[in-house]
Amino acid sequence: MSDHPSDQAEPPHSKAPEDADVKEHRTIAAAAYILFFLPLLAAKQSRFAMYHCNQGLILLLAALACNIVLGLIPLLGLFLVPLANLGILALAVLGILNALNGAIKPLPLLGHLSLIKLPA
Repeated sequence: MSDHPSDQAEPPHSKAPEDADVKEHRTIAAAAYILFFLPLLAAKQSRFAMYHCNQGLILLLAALACNIVLGLIPLLGLFLVPLANLGILALAVLGILNALNGAIKPLPLLGHLSLIKLPA
């Protein structure tokens, strides 16, 4: 039995997207952090694009929740809302960079959530 990595087959249950899928849908996946529904329209069968679509949707919902909840706090909300929006922007930039680099990395704090079912 060889210990060389190229001699070992990838397990059949592995759910990592194919390199061709990543290369083809990199831009659409990055755009998902601006318009989360774009991969739903343009790349519904792409596991890579749909992963980033899910991350973009979760980020949008987090932004809405932060703005609504923090906006209800008098005076203090005036400082907390922009701070939360800056954090959301930082997460969006991180997600865009991950998508453009072909990486499937969950966003910090929110990335473990899943709302959209990934294609098989």
